[in-house]
Amino acid sequence: MQQEVNYAKLGMKIKSLRLRKGLTQDNLAEMVSCNTSHISNIENNHTKVSLNVLLAIANSLDTSIDFLLSEQYENISLALDNEILRVLKDCDTAKKEKILKIIEII
Repeated sequence: MQQEVNYAKLGMKIKSLRLRKGLTQDNLAEMVSCNTSHISNIENNHTKVSLNVLLAIANSLDTSIDFLLSEQYENISLALDNEILRVLKDCDTAKKEKILKIIEII
């Protein structure tokens, strides 16, 4: 079964992560080496993002293409598991222990 990428969802996810990181479209465009209008067009579904630019955006937002597309997978759990593991790698032991306690409470 062939499935099309939902570029509107992808653009919203990129925008959400960009804002969460406190970046402007100008900031992200500079990091990705493209112009601001291209970032705006991607976020607002006016253009399809190339794989090269998507990779640069993922790297700039410190995430994975897998996570950017996770809402479009039939098995979203796998993408979320990978993103959780990626974030945990950067945590020290004390922070990991706190996260574990929170998870156990949930």
